[in-house]
Amino acid sequence: MSAYVPHGVIPAVLLPFGTDLAIDEASFRKHLRHVAATPGISAITVNAHSTEVASCTFDEQRRVLDIARDEIGKRIPIVNGIWADGSLEAARIARMAMQGGASALLVFPPGPFTLGQSPEMALTHFRHIAGATDLPLIAFQYPLSTGQGYPKDTLLRMCEEVPSIWAIKDWIGDVAHHEWHIRTLQHLPRPVNVLTTHSAWLLASLVIGCNGLLSGSGSVISNLQAQLFRAVQADDLAEARRLNDRIEPLARCFYAEPRVNMHNRMKEALVQLGRIPRAVVRPPLVRLDRAEVARIRQALIESGFVDEVANSSAA
Repeated sequence: MSAYVPHGVIPAVLLPFGTDLAIDEASFRKHLRHVAATPGISAITVNAHSTEVASCTFDEQRRVLDIARDEIGKRIPIVNGIWADGSLEAARIARMAMQGGASALLVFPPGPFTLGQSPEMALTHFRHIAGATDLPLIAFQYPLSTGQGYPKDTLLRMCEEVPSIWAIKDWIGDVAHHEWHIRTLQHLPRPVNVLTTHSAWLLASLVIGCNGLLSGSGSVISNLQAQLFRAVQADDLAEARRLNDRIEPLARCFYAEPRVNMHNRMKEALVQLGRIPRAVVRPPLVRLDRAEVARIRQALIESGFVDEVANSSAA
């Protein structure tokens, strides 16, 4: 078993593309270096929602991990996403990630679970992955309404019967259920960390007691997220509120409907900050309209990124 236990602030980076829709490796390397230089983060995630993994081939996912390992792998652990509808393919990706230098795996729920699931199905999926690698697993907990979220009894069985599950990425979307995760999983005989991804209400989520956060918006505001987590851990509520006031305009902007555009908006934010050259997304996503681009610019200004926006505009 790897010595790494997923915890703390884990930004999920974006994946820049060229106008030909191929991976822009130079821009990706620059983006990785910028995020990895953030004081207070504990790891970085690749091959997840934020890198548009659903549109990436197996070979592209391997290349993304190779670039991340080459660029930042000696400095910080890398979490690799496992996005697959079938357990055999999930195990193949897990083996690739282990061989490619990942320190942990973020396991997305299989798409067929939208039609229904049983505890045995969930356990079988995770056992196939666990059998392919000894890396720590992070179970991505979706809202139950999607059909892909794991009910409480199923999740407890997963944590008890698959010993390589060391954390969940919690997107349950229900405050009481989220608190149950924190109070229950983090106090098991073998604790399972709750990494919140409730980035639209991050302060409230962290105050309940999460042991970390894993968020795509960390690709833009990793510094604010790390400072907020540190303030909550120190019980400095005044500082946490101040930081949350800076985060809120961007959270409101990024997580507006339709939420499928959240990482599209984050890419545009990085363009306006001068951190990547273009906000290209792969179809079926499409370019944002001018009104939304203007809203992102205003949110950046309200969040205190005035100088970076001004410098990028001047350039």
